[in-house]
Amino acid sequence: MAEAKAEQRLSFKEMCARFDVTPRTLRYYEYIELLDPEKKGRSRFYGSREIARMTLILRGRRFGFSLEEIRQWLEMYESDGSRPQLEVWIERADRQIEELEKQRADLDSAIDELRQLRDETAASLS
Repeated sequence: MAEAKAEQRLSFKEMCARFDVTPRTLRYYEYIELLDPEKKGRSRFYGSREIARMTLILRGRRFGFSLEEIRQWLEMYESDGSRPQLEVWIERADRQIEELEKQRADLDSAIDELRQLRDETAASLS
Protein backbone atom coordinates (compact mmCIF):
# COMPACT_ATOMS: atom_id res chain seq x y z
CA MET A 1 0.00 0.00 0.00
CA ALA A 2 1.45 3.38 -1.03
CA GLU A 3 1.94 6.00 1.65
CA ALA A 4 0.26 9.35 1.21
CA LYS A 5 2.73 12.03 0.21
CA ALA A 6 3.51 14.29 3.18
CA GLU A 7 2.54 17.91 2.74
CA GLN A 8 5.46 20.11 1.86
CA ARG A 9 6.51 22.30 4.78
CA LEU A 10 9.12 25.00 4.74
CA SER A 11 10.84 26.60 7.71
CA PHE A 12 11.00 30.39 8.04
CA LYS A 13 14.52 30.42 6.59
CA GLU A 14 13.56 28.09 3.73
CA MET A 15 10.54 30.25 2.92
CA CYS A 16 12.72 33.37 2.72
CA ALA A 17 15.20 31.57 0.48
CA ARG A 18 12.58 30.00 -1.79
CA PHE A 19 10.85 33.31 -2.46
CA ASP A 20 13.95 35.52 -2.20
CA VAL A 21 12.39 37.78 0.45
CA THR A 22 13.87 39.21 3.60
CA PRO A 23 12.84 37.94 7.04
CA ARG A 24 11.36 41.39 7.66
CA THR A 25 9.11 41.05 4.58
CA LEU A 26 7.93 37.60 5.60
CA ARG A 27 7.19 38.75 9.16
CA TYR A 28 5.32 41.77 7.78
CA TYR A 29 3.13 39.56 5.57
CA GLU A 30 2.29 37.55 8.68
CA TYR A 31 1.64 40.72 10.69
CA ILE A 32 -0.89 42.00 8.14
CA GLU A 33 -2.41 38.51 8.01
CA LEU A 34 -1.55 37.61 4.44
CA LEU A 35 0.19 34.50 5.77
CA ASP A 36 -0.63 32.31 8.76
CA PRO A 37 2.15 29.76 9.32
CA GLU A 38 1.95 26.89 11.74
CA LYS A 39 3.84 27.82 14.90
CA LYS A 40 5.68 25.37 17.14
CA GLY A 41 7.41 27.19 19.92
CA ARG A 42 9.40 29.94 18.24
CA SER A 43 9.57 28.09 14.92
CA ARG A 44 7.28 28.75 11.99
CA PHE A 45 6.36 26.26 9.29
CA TYR A 46 4.72 27.06 5.98
CA GLY A 47 2.55 24.41 4.33
CA SER A 48 1.22 24.21 0.80
CA ARG A 49 -1.53 26.81 1.50
CA GLU A 50 0.99 29.42 2.67
CA ILE A 51 3.38 28.60 -0.17
CA ALA A 52 0.56 29.09 -2.70
CA ARG A 53 -0.50 32.34 -1.01
CA MET A 54 3.08 33.64 -1.08
CA THR A 55 3.30 32.84 -4.79
CA LEU A 56 0.12 34.84 -5.39
CA ILE A 57 1.27 37.71 -3.15
CA LEU A 58 4.55 38.12 -5.00
CA ARG A 59 2.90 37.76 -8.40
CA GLY A 60 0.35 40.41 -7.39
CA ARG A 61 3.11 42.76 -6.23
CA ARG A 62 4.99 42.23 -9.50
CA PHE A 63 1.85 43.23 -11.41
CA GLY A 64 1.51 46.39 -9.32
CA PHE A 65 -1.35 45.43 -7.00
CA SER A 66 -1.35 46.87 -3.49
CA LEU A 67 -1.02 44.55 -0.50
CA GLU A 68 -4.56 45.54 0.52
CA GLU A 69 -5.94 44.51 -2.87
CA ILE A 70 -4.08 41.21 -2.59
CA ARG A 71 -5.34 40.65 0.96
CA GLN A 72 -8.95 41.31 -0.08
CA TRP A 73 -8.61 38.98 -3.04
CA LEU A 74 -7.14 36.17 -0.91
CA GLU A 75 -9.89 36.62 1.69
CA MET A 76 -12.54 36.26 -1.02
CA TYR A 77 -11.39 32.71 -1.67
CA GLU A 78 -11.74 31.86 2.01
CA SER A 79 -15.26 33.32 2.26
CA ASP A 80 -16.79 33.13 -1.23
CA GLY A 81 -14.93 30.36 -3.05
CA SER A 82 -13.01 30.43 -6.28
CA ARG A 83 -15.61 31.66 -8.83
CA PRO A 84 -16.26 35.09 -7.23
CA GLN A 85 -12.53 35.39 -6.57
CA LEU A 86 -11.73 34.70 -10.22
CA GLU A 87 -14.38 37.16 -11.42
CA VAL A 88 -12.83 39.89 -9.26
CA TRP A 89 -9.38 38.85 -10.48
CA ILE A 90 -10.43 39.38 -14.11
CA GLU A 91 -11.87 42.82 -13.31
CA ARG A 92 -8.75 43.89 -11.38
CA ALA A 93 -6.41 42.42 -13.99
CA ASP A 94 -8.16 44.40 -16.74
CA ARG A 95 -7.82 47.58 -14.69
CA GLN A 96 -4.15 46.88 -13.94
CA ILE A 97 -3.37 46.08 -17.58
CA GLU A 98 -4.74 49.50 -18.53
CA GLU A 99 -2.58 51.15 -15.88
CA LEU A 100 0.56 49.27 -16.96
CA GLU A 101 -0.07 50.14 -20.61
CA LYS A 102 -0.35 53.82 -19.64
CA GLN A 103 2.92 53.57 -17.69
CA ARG A 104 4.59 51.89 -20.67
CA ALA A 105 3.41 54.69 -22.98
CA ASP A 106 4.75 57.28 -20.53
CA LEU A 107 8.08 55.45 -20.35
CA ASP A 108 8.32 55.15 -24.13
CA SER A 109 7.68 58.90 -24.41
CA ALA A 110 10.33 59.71 -21.79
CA ILE A 111 12.87 57.41 -23.49
CA ASP A 112 12.21 59.01 -26.88
CA GLU A 113 12.58 62.51 -25.43
CA LEU A 114 15.79 61.59 -23.58
CA ARG A 115 17.22 59.92 -26.70
CA GLN A 116 16.45 63.04 -28.77
CA LEU A 117 18.07 65.34 -26.20
CA ARG A 118 21.14 63.08 -26.01
CA ASP A 119 21.44 63.05 -29.82
CA GLU A 120 21.10 66.86 -29.99
CA THR A 121 23.74 67.25 -27.28
CA ALA A 122 26.11 64.83 -29.00
CA ALA A 123 25.59 66.67 -32.32
CA SER A 124 26.43 69.99 -30.67
CA LEU A 125 29.77 68.57 -29.55
CA SER A 126 30.74 67.54 -33.09
